[in-house]
Amino acid sequence: MSELRVGIAGVGVMGADHAERVVRKTSGARLVAVSDADQTRAEALAARLAGGSPYDNVRVVEDPLDLIAADDIDAVILASPGFAHAEQLFACLDHGKPVLCEKPLTMDAASALRVVEAEHKLGRQLIQVGFMRRFDPEYDALKQLLDSGELGRTLLLHNVHRNKTVPPSFRSEMIVRDSMVHEVDVARWLFGEEITRITVRTPKPTSLVGDGVLDPQLAVFELASGAMADVEVFVNFQVGYEVRCEAVAERGSATIGLGSGVFTRTGGQWGGAMPADFRIRFEQAYDLEVQRWVDATVRGEIDGPSAWDGYAAAAVCEAGIESLSSGRPVDVALADRSKILG
Repeated sequence: MSELRVGIAGVGVMGADHAERVVRKTSGARLVAVSDADQTRAEALAARLAGGSPYDNVRVVEDPLDLIAADDIDAVILASPGFAHAEQLFACLDHGKPVLCEKPLTMDAASALRVVEAEHKLGRQLIQVGFMRRFDPEYDALKQLLDSGELGRTLLLHNVHRNKTVPPSFRSEMIVRDSMVHEVDVARWLFGEEITRITVRTPKPTSLVGDGVLDPQLAVFELASGAMADVEVFVNFQVGYEVRCEAVAERGSATIGLGSGVFTRTGGQWGGAMPADFRIRFEQAYDLEVQRWVDATVRGEIDGPSAWDGYAAAAVCEAGIESLSSGRPVDVALADRSKILG
């Protein structure tokens, strides 16, 4: 195909951002239709995109399942709420539509595994999960540095994930499932192995949010090889959006998220403005993610986190929510990948 015809289901903050991205920045793709539970919001977005041809014909589809089934849509971006993902993902698989699904893949590990199994039965990968940090130039540079072996074996990861603020509806378990999930994927990706145990603890919570919200949270991930990662997630930090990752290896360390590329300390040397929100910090990552998804979809491939990656993250977060409640380490119940995918 010369042009990928895209539909977007869910045009809240992330979906609207992707719509603008497809229209303004992504080559080889054309936005055909949008859908949202808030019809007025979808219509307002379509009207805003009507500033010039060929985007003046973006239509609004009331039912996202109708958007997925439409003959003039080749591929779908799912930015709908997580609770809607399972049904919409199965519809994409039924219609053979490649899909870029924002996290979470689904709301629980059991349904995420069913998605993995259903895709596997098709004999081709159609699902890519929106863990955009893998596309961020700083994270990519860190991954290449660690994989090169220049610093020896990677032993530890230290992560910080702070939002300026979140809506009042953002509850304690959402900090695990919707925020910490990014560090879950980062740890799996940088180490190249699965997380086998997670412990989530909560210090004295900030007084600037409602009662009952456990914020910040501290988590420790234990990986299959014995490597470990920790993360502080603080979603009402008040200052700005701050994401850092430090990898500690046998012969040095490397840090990203300081606004200076990969910041290294090795051989007695070191080198190397806080944005308001995630769309600014990871704008380039989102741009690269969507462009590479479009290019790979045209080739009949995926080029990013798979349905399995989405399932594995869901399984870790499910254990994390249990640990958040109990304060104890919880083993991650992960299916045998070889039995599921061969």
